Amino acid sequence: MGRQRLPVIVGFGGVSGAGRASGHHGYARMVYSALEQQQRQRTLASLAALMGPYALSAGQPKEQYILDHTLVRRIELNHFDVDSVAWNQRFPTESNGHPVSFDIARKHLPSVIPKEWKVTPATVTHVNVQIVGQQDFLLPTHREFDVKAAGQLPTGFDPGKLYPSRNHPRGLQMSVYAASDALGSIGLDWDTVRRQVGIDQMSVYAGSAMGQLDGAGTGGMLKARYLGQRISSKFCPLGFAEMPADFVNAYVLGSLGGTGASLGACASFLYNLRNGIEDIRTGRARVVFVGTSEAPVTPEIMEGYSAMGALATDRGLCQLDGIAEGKEPDHRRACRPFAENCGFTIAESAQMVVLFDDELALQLGATMFGAATDVFVNADGYKKSISGPGVGNYLTMAKAVASARALVGEQALRSGGLVQAHGTGTPQNRVTESQILSQTARAFGIEDWPVVAVKSYVGHSIGSAAGDQLAATLGIWHHGLLPGITTIDGIAGDVSQDQLGFSRSHREVDRARQHYAIINSKGFGGNNASATLLSPMVTAQMLQRRYSKAEWRAWQGANEAVRERQQAYDDGMIAGSIDPVYKFDHGVLGDTDVQYTGDRISIAGNVVSLDLASPYDDMLPD
Repeated sequence: MGRQRLPVIVGFGGVSGAGRASGHHGYARMVYSALEQQQRQRTLASLAALMGPYALSAGQPKEQYILDHTLVRRIELNHFDVDSVAWNQRFPTESNGHPVSFDIARKHLPSVIPKEWKVTPATVTHVNVQIVGQQDFLLPTHREFDVKAAGQLPTGFDPGKLYPSRNHPRGLQMSVYAASDALGSIGLDWDTVRRQVGIDQMSVYAGSAMGQLDGAGTGGMLKARYLGQRISSKFCPLGFAEMPADFVNAYVLGSLGGTGASLGACASFLYNLRNGIEDIRTGRARVVFVGTSEAPVTPEIMEGYSAMGALATDRGLCQLDGIAEGKEPDHRRACRPFAENCGFTIAESAQMVVLFDDELALQLGATMFGAATDVFVNADGYKKSISGPGVGNYLTMAKAVASARALVGEQALRSGGLVQAHGTGTPQNRVTESQILSQTARAFGIEDWPVVAVKSYVGHSIGSAAGDQLAATLGIWHHGLLPGITTIDGIAGDVSQDQLGFSRSHREVDRARQHYAIINSKGFGGNNASATLLSPMVTAQMLQRRYSKAEWRAWQGANEAVRERQQAYDDGMIAGSIDPVYKFDHGVLGDTDVQYTGDRISIAGNVVSLDLASPYDDMLPD
């Protein structure tokens, strides 16, 4: 195989229950108790910038308030009232020989009068309705929700207020924030980057596993008529699952390159990452934005998962902890991976990562947070249950670890890696995934393989879950701290622990011995994906073998200015002086901007060659 370009991670951004991803702030919230005081203060300042005035006292971050209003917690009223969820009770009536009679305003009469109704004028504005026989009504009422915990964005943070959101669904608001944060995190002027690559050498792969299902998207479209409301012209188009990519292209980057979204349920982020890696490796793109955005903390979506028995209910949590029914459990500990547990905890999150090819990264002095070398995807084959686990994850994990071995060698594989487990917090997952991880470690001779399960902090953000895992991995490599599974009392008896390293507390690791990480995802329907990431140290070592000493020194010099810009961006975000990038009706191109001939096309002066060679020369006639 010829020389391939290395997909280097040069930026990342987003937002979850742990806060802003860039600058490793979201990760720092997870390991907050193990940080030094100076690092804690910066983490608090970053969160306070998101959360607004309630997170401050005399201009200083209120530590306990911020800690209490981040990560997994009781669902807050800005989402919905879990103690009083609105719904419609079926209300059948029977006249029993005596008409059901009531007055109603003329404007509220249905356009088609039911045949059982007798309508007579009552006043100028009202009519009298008499119903003989049966009639079904829907009675608006309220009920208590069974599930009361979720991973939510920090209290007070509203991404739609940071730019002219124009009634965008929450997931798209989060997409704009995540892409803008990732863009700022690279420490390079975006116009400078665009001048270095062709307009067709940039890709965006981003989406949502479930689409935009809140009231401003598909959810609003589906329920508007049932609620007697008007369907907006925005409901349908803004609900598409690939719309996060469309928004990033149209309003953040102005990209004319490749685009799309690969959907694989809870593995969707890695599906998109696979597309990005492939574009870089084959040379189809030199810059790729990869991400997902999920906003599922709505009663309708949670009702669906709850009906499957998938979510941790208050009743289940109380039973686990021996708390009398009717009392409130500790919602902070709702997600308990690899322990005695009762279901996963749904969450909202948007995560975005920026990939450059290695030559561009070196040329521009980009900071290298690591490299994304492979994503392996396999289905489960025949299944008894579409939501049940299968054997495909054995294949993806085996391939991902084999890929790491080929890159870092046997010794580093066995002593210098970690695995970011899917770790949902369900009884099925704790058994099946632990067995897969244990057998994989045994097959490759890995002892005490560190297992990280970040859903215990931020919950399960469906399509964005692996994005949460990737951002945490970059934080581990930066700070040298493995987040413990702090929400559990111990590992469950049916969990396979052979050759695995579980820990309830944070652990220090030697950053000089961190070589790789495996990110594991399992999705409904048999969507399994495992990714191989290389640490910044290994990435640098590989590039020093490819490039000359002079080229490496030039990168080091250029990177100093990039790091200064990255620090300035982080400082500006904490100070609240930087708004998300949102360019509505900006630089819109039209037919007059396009000129082309048979061998090239020019768009606004940017030329793309059409001199394409056939990859099937051996099959073509002479």
